[in-house]
Amino acid sequence: MENIQDIINIGKNLYNKDLTVGTSGNISIKTDKGILITTSGSVLGNLSEKEIVLIDFEGNEQENKKASSEKMLHVEIYKQRSDVKAIIHTHPEYLTTFACCHKALDEPIMSENIIYFEDIPVAPYAMPSSLELVENTVKYLKNRDVVIMANHGAIAVAENLEQAYLKMETAEYYAKVALNTKILGGARYLSQNDVQNLIELKKSKL
Repeated sequence: MENIQDIINIGKNLYNKDLTVGTSGNISIKTDKGILITTSGSVLGNLSEKEIVLIDFEGNEQENKKASSEKMLHVEIYKQRSDVKAIIHTHPEYLTTFACCHKALDEPIMSENIIYFEDIPVAPYAMPSSLELVENTVKYLKNRDVVIMANHGAIAVAENLEQAYLKMETAEYYAKVALNTKILGGARYLSQNDVQNLIELKKSKL
């Protein structure tokens, strides 16, 4: 089935960039036939075809495999965001550090983070795989593509899998730089005028 190899390749990239660990996280792609998603307990850095399952747009498995326990989060995001065709949820070290501290990435410290994200909010904590987690997270993804999930990890959405991966990678870099600035006594913020100009630049390129 098409797109399965894309998920396998992205899983390896996530592992090679230290964006996933152990059996945590999940990846999905929206297709005409349904949603291709990683199975429960799979290792993203070492996926095979048997660890990817097709579910319908209500979350029902179409094969004799158990989909990720957070499949309903993916289902609901695809329902709410018609522009999204790929989702990556992982527990990267630096983004998860901010998640555990319930701290959003909203400091204007780099032009790139303004252009790519404007900010990365924190969704309130809820039990993993719960409907509350779905509700808490999806509402923050209405106008953002990367969200930190409190005491959990991060999620990135995009029009394709490569873009979702790049957003997760860039967000993790932003989190790392933000944390490092604390060690040096705090970053010098971009001015409000600088921020507005960057937002206008972003809009002009859409």
